[in-house]
Amino acid sequence: MTPARKRILFVMPSLRIGGAERVMVTLLHHLDRSRFEPHLALVEKTGPYLTDVPPDVPVHDLKATRVRWAVPKLIRLAWELKPHVLHTSMPELNMAAILSRPFLPAGVRVLIREEVVGSVENARSRKHPAVWNWLYRRLYSRADKVVCLSEFVLNDLAENLGIPRRALVHIYAPVDTELVARLGNEGSNPFEGKGPHLLAAGRLEKRKGFDILLDAMPRVYAAVPGAQLTILGEGVLKQELLAQRERLGLSQTVRFVDYQPNPFPYFKHADLFVLSSTNEGLGLVVVEALAVGTPVVAADCGGLLREILRDCPLGWVAPPGGPSALAETIISALKASSGQPQPHPPLQSFLNRYDVAVVMREYERLLEE
Repeated sequence: MTPARKRILFVMPSLRIGGAERVMVTLLHHLDRSRFEPHLALVEKTGPYLTDVPPDVPVHDLKATRVRWAVPKLIRLAWELKPHVLHTSMPELNMAAILSRPFLPAGVRVLIREEVVGSVENARSRKHPAVWNWLYRRLYSRADKVVCLSEFVLNDLAENLGIPRRALVHIYAPVDTELVARLGNEGSNPFEGKGPHLLAAGRLEKRKGFDILLDAMPRVYAAVPGAQLTILGEGVLKQELLAQRERLGLSQTVRFVDYQPNPFPYFKHADLFVLSSTNEGLGLVVVEALAVGTPVVAADCGGLLREILRDCPLGWVAPPGGPSALAETIISALKASSGQPQPHPPLQSFLNRYDVAVVMREYERLLEE
């Protein structure tokens, strides 16, 4: 007799542009359908990645504008579906799921995924960091497991936010490197001129550090006169960043490009990808850039990127020091990577730790517990 498939209810705020959203779509595509029945609930059923959800995955719209208002509907949905696992992402949604646990059907396991370095996010982005630290300590340990996207995130939760290590598990985000490489070869080269062409991508928000990157560009341009920067993404800081570009006199060397359904030709044809973030859980775009053979410079993010780029032959980590340190690392990487060949065995070995097949085996073991 064939055992019944385990029903998994994944929950996200939305499917707007972002690394966490891309990870969710990848999980949904590659989850073994012979063993699992995936469902997706969204606080708001919106975002460009909706069209990427596999057709066999039901999408449940909680029709709320805030996580707190979605909680009653999520509880009702859990009683309707009676999933084996409720799996959430993003701190606010994670905490809401844990607080909802007494009202869920008996036996539902609650797994949460931590996307950022919590203590850093609280200190830099929250109005009341002490309150958020307290919430982490009180709530995260009540989950069946907390999936951490890097060892750095896991250690932060354990050492700085007091979460017991027994509640934490490290699983890298899955990257479909074959798909990324194929999409990178679709379409023509989006860059004009000799370059070199630098690329950055992500939501235009404070923790992505695009203001730091813009401040670094005059020094880069002085050392490499042909350098051009493209920033790919949308967000609340766009007008502020455009104004900064004008103040720095970079209107001829820096351009902003809105969301692209397929951004990977930009990744493929760039001479260097730059991650300037001040806080990341993984830095998914770094792995995606490397998947198409593009060298990467990344800000250290307190030590995270040293973990992510360890043993990577095409990765440089900028030391602390703000725009000047980032600029010097970019200049060094451009000089060192000039004429660099496409992916070679050492790079492929690095990419294997994020390979979707490898990561999905770890996820599926966790979901079956």
